[in-house]
Amino acid sequence: MRVLVIGSGAREHALVLALRKDPAVTALVAAPGNAGIAQHAQTRAVDPSSGEAVAALAVEVTADLVVIGPEVPLVLGVADAVRAAGIACFGPSADAARIEGSKAFAKDVMIAAGVRTAHSEIVDTPADLDAALDRFGPTWVVKDDGLAAGKGVVVTDDRLAARDHGAELLENGHPVLFETFLDGPEVSLFCLVDGETVVPLLPAQDHKRVGDGDTGPNTGGMGAYTPLPWLPQETVTAIVDDVVKPVAAELVRRGSAFSGLLYAGLAIGAEGPAVIEFNCRFGDPETQAVLSLLESPLGELLNATATGTLADVAPPRWRDGAAVTVVVAAENYPGRPRIGDVITGAEDSAQNTASSVLHAGTESRADGALVSAGGRVLSVVGVGADLTEARVNAYERIARIKLAGSHYRTDIGLAAVEDRIQVG
Repeated sequence: MRVLVIGSGAREHALVLALRKDPAVTALVAAPGNAGIAQHAQTRAVDPSSGEAVAALAVEVTADLVVIGPEVPLVLGVADAVRAAGIACFGPSADAARIEGSKAFAKDVMIAAGVRTAHSEIVDTPADLDAALDRFGPTWVVKDDGLAAGKGVVVTDDRLAARDHGAELLENGHPVLFETFLDGPEVSLFCLVDGETVVPLLPAQDHKRVGDGDTGPNTGGMGAYTPLPWLPQETVTAIVDDVVKPVAAELVRRGSAFSGLLYAGLAIGAEGPAVIEFNCRFGDPETQAVLSLLESPLGELLNATATGTLADVAPPRWRDGAAVTVVVAAENYPGRPRIGDVITGAEDSAQNTASSVLHAGTESRADGALVSAGGRVLSVVGVGADLTEARVNAYERIARIKLAGSHYRTDIGLAAVEDRIQVG
């Protein structure tokens, strides 16, 4: 099976590494890829958001399967273009990808499916902003209704900050979504979805805010860990049965059947799981941790999902232990990052099974030096017999990486290790 992976981040690097381990994958191409991915797959230039360009490349490299990593191409219908070219594609149609592309659409689906979620309202004119602020709080959740790479959300008890964010979104022509605040620890659950067939992967927890102790602004994610020692298996089963399956069935009922990775972001409160958001693709940085523990052939799972045969494949197998992803970010991230700085110490050893370095915002300079090229530069993954050991391995590996002005959180997974996360 010849596989083309679309994307250029650490998520795609993790997908490439997992696909390389599948003996059925005979050729692997990534587009556009990055400096790290280029060490493991052929890389090709492409505009990931152009369905025509991606489909043409898939035909050119004679791909049997295309795997689309980022959300923007999916929302823009790139998967539809690939399928129209007669090639299997892992990733939902543009119609189904609205589950992430439009929070208002996602809310409508959840209500119809009877899924617990926050009460919400859409505000599309400045005149309605203050009245909406009066109806929400004392913790305000203010979101961009469209795609914002994880950075369009403000959660605050400061009314002025909430108003400023809403006003800025409206000024830029973006409708504002107000939601009631959902209390409780957050969980990311990835599920392979083929119509009404739902196969869960390991649950993970993302760390969204830039600073230790969940301080500072939201980012695209500063780290994650899996599995979650504080989350009972029966809660995972309840999420699949009461959240993901009803939503998948509702999308089928609407003629928008989902095919790909459906990501449920939830808060686990005293009344049980409630959905914060759905995403239509593998999450970053959770994917880096989750796939590091996967023992089943990833190509088989993705191809079965893409070809409508997921129900015929054995459930995923997982190695024992835990994994932690820590993101190394460029100076000033999540603002405009400083780029072009030389990175040293990021080389991986084939003999090192305790940690790995996955590239995101990197590129190779003409002189061969590895330099930063984005906000989230690297994802360092540590694995171990338990979460404590995985954390040690991740942070020991980070200590060998040098990038001027870079920063990372030192507390990824720490609350779980210290048994400070309580459910209900």
